[in-house]
Amino acid sequence: MAIWFETKVRYDKMQENGTVKTVNEPYLVDALTFTEAEARIIEAITPYLSGEFTVSAVKKTKISEIFFDDSGDRYYNAKVNFITLDEKKGVEKKSASYILVQASDLEGALARFKEGMQGTMADYDLASLVESPLCDVFPVDLSGAPKPAPKAEE
Repeated sequence: MAIWFETKVRYDKMQENGTVKTVNEPYLVDALTFTEAEARIIEAITPYLSGEFTVSAVKKTKISEIFFDDSGDRYYNAKVNFITLDEKKGVEKKSASYILVQASDLEGALARFKEGMQGTMADYDLASLVESPLCDVFPVDLSGAPKPAPKAEE
């Protein structure tokens, strides 16, 4: 099971009007420790940024799974309540799980979510599906090096 860390990278970004603005962008990294997450984001983001940057924050997320879509350019956070029956008390119990869905728009995210949940035997309710501020996701490949999530051709 992957452990996902949200990292924030602060750097100076050239705006369309020519001014330079300091931005703090969030990225998701698969790692085992906070130190590894910081090292992986530095390695992954260095080829894409010119100039200096800092990793301003690293925190664990509650994301349990990611549904990737090659054609998607945005990420959506899905909160899913899995429903179980407490046989002793005779009541339904809901346990929340968080899934990140990559898609182009909200309708596509809902369709990709449903597709990803097709084989699920448990009963569940989709509590929320909202756009995430994440800029990119860096899963670990088999060699252990971070690589960007599949992106649509622009």
